[in-house]
Amino acid sequence: MTPEMENAFQAIRTEHGADSLSRVERMLEAGGGAARHPLQGGAKWILPGISQTPWHDPKGHPELSPVVEAFEASHPVIKEELTAAWAGRRDAFADYEHYLTRQEDWQALYLYRGGGLVRESADSVPAAYKVLEESAVETEKICPLLECHFSTLLPGAVIAPHCDLWNFSINLHLAVDIPDGCSITVAGETRSWEEGKCLLFDYSFEHEARNRGSRPRTCLLVDLWHPETTVPERRALIVLITEIRRLMGDL
Repeated sequence: MTPEMENAFQAIRTEHGADSLSRVERMLEAGGGAARHPLQGGAKWILPGISQTPWHDPKGHPELSPVVEAFEASHPVIKEELTAAWAGRRDAFADYEHYLTRQEDWQALYLYRGGGLVRESADSVPAAYKVLEESAVETEKICPLLECHFSTLLPGAVIAPHCDLWNFSINLHLAVDIPDGCSITVAGETRSWEEGKCLLFDYSFEHEARNRGSRPRTCLLVDLWHPETTVPERRALIVLITEIRRLMGDL
């Protein structure tokens, strides 16, 4: 812990109580402070006390269901925007870099990145941008340590099995444009996207995806705070990860 982290953590404890960051402190102990599921072995940080549940009901969390409902209600216009952007603004999409590995058959159009909205994207996908801003950013449901982007897998693309960094955020997929032959596997359970509907899963569990269809598959991915985290924990985790990235030269 750097002095900056210590000072920030103490300020949070003063405001929210001495035990408000106990789970974050346990996470930082040697060994991570809690047992993890075997299929979370590749995750770097596991916050104790988060349920070991790979798949979640998208409308099963009162905090997150308004986000899900807003995106699903806007799916028709979001799909129209995506189709127009893919046809006329392909330069807005980039090869996706997943932990420094660039994948040419995985394209991304970012709406939120680096702790803020990508203003340029409002020109290409204004409805999606507005829904994200109003339902997730202004309400502070989005995890500012991560991102939101249109994720397009080209025909034949495969995302290899992997765990993401931690369990204190959760991944929402709005199925925007889904051809036959596409699926995602999380913790050994394979599901397909239903166009216009959302999937919600804990991506600290090993997961993989594939497009065996004949045209691109696109979902809108939103990294949200896990609903089992608290406000003081979220504040502390932002300080912690931001400082670690600064020290590692990632910011």
